[in-house]
Amino acid sequence: MALQGLRVLELAGLAPAPLCGMILADHGARVVRVERPASAPAVQGRGKRSLALDLKQPRGAAVLRRLCRACDVLIEPYRHGVMEKLGLGPEILLHENPELIYARLTGFGQTGTYAKSAGHDINYLALSGVLSRLGRKDENPYAPLNLLADFAGGGVLCTMGIIMALYERTRSSKGQVIDASMVEGTAYLSSFLWKSGILGIWNRPRGENLLDSGAPFYETYKTADGKFMAVGSIEPQFYEQLIKGLGLDSSKLPSQFSISDWPEMKKLFADVFSQKTQAEWCRIFDGTDACVTPVLSIEDAASHLHNKERGSFIKNDQEEISPRPSPLLSRTPATPSLRRDPYIGEHTEEILLEYGFTKEEIAKLHSDKVIEISYPKAKL
Repeated sequence: MALQGLRVLELAGLAPAPLCGMILADHGARVVRVERPASAPAVQGRGKRSLALDLKQPRGAAVLRRLCRACDVLIEPYRHGVMEKLGLGPEILLHENPELIYARLTGFGQTGTYAKSAGHDINYLALSGVLSRLGRKDENPYAPLNLLADFAGGGVLCTMGIIMALYERTRSSKGQVIDASMVEGTAYLSSFLWKSGILGIWNRPRGENLLDSGAPFYETYKTADGKFMAVGSIEPQFYEQLIKGLGLDSSKLPSQFSISDWPEMKKLFADVFSQKTQAEWCRIFDGTDACVTPVLSIEDAASHLHNKERGSFIKNDQEEISPRPSPLLSRTPATPSLRRDPYIGEHTEEILLEYGFTKEEIAKLHSDKVIEISYPKAKL
């Protein structure tokens, strides 16, 4: 795999950091999740091992310092200043390991007025300017779950930063600090919004534009069985196929881009879509270029023919379904682990031995409650 042999330490956090670590693990990195003893079970732990370590104890921080001397990447998701208080700031860790990639993944970044403030996805979206564009006409702005800031602007872009820093290290043999701000990551992902005004795509109030539910041909519609179809028939040639599939006569309809007629056209389309089931609409539109597809549930996505043919979803040894790593690499594809996610502290002893700790040192750390060791219960 592409990242075979890479050693990564992921400090336990919510949402974005676990995704970052999982992407690296899926592509071959040996990812250790450093978790708080007696903490909640990890999410997105696929392919990782778990080390339970109390960083608030000086000896726990010393253990992490020792681990960092032999690893390639540290993923750190805490608010600005937390690691410095623990004596684990980048100045110390990079001095001891000049090749370390120290990735700091936070909401507001390492500097600025909000650097030490708490926040969540919706707050980062708000400060980026992007949230103001999300929502329907005459409704409040709304966040698309926590996908855009936490995972896309945070986890994915932090992973990209790590890969770029690793590539640069092949030339300089030096590590560096990555300041991954979810506010800036979200804005960067949404760069199109700053330019699309030139094209007239976002020059109307929220919910009245081409891509924000204003247009009748870029919308979701309820079907007779209570499911939904997604319509994205923007180009005129695709729009014509939409109209044909709906059984309408284009010569009797307003121009596609007559904005004043969009509200009435949406009502018309909604009425037509409500007369058939989702399966019936799929039979009509599948194989066409109308850009009409079923809105699948999380449960149904894995069983859709297209996704099954591509193997887009995988099942682990606990029969849990999850998405396969993306994108696909032709020569060094990801081979994600099919084992269950690790228990907290399941690999503590194994990891410390691997990093050069003696059994006596490990026993002492365990007895002093600096580390936690958990052994999976055997199934009888």
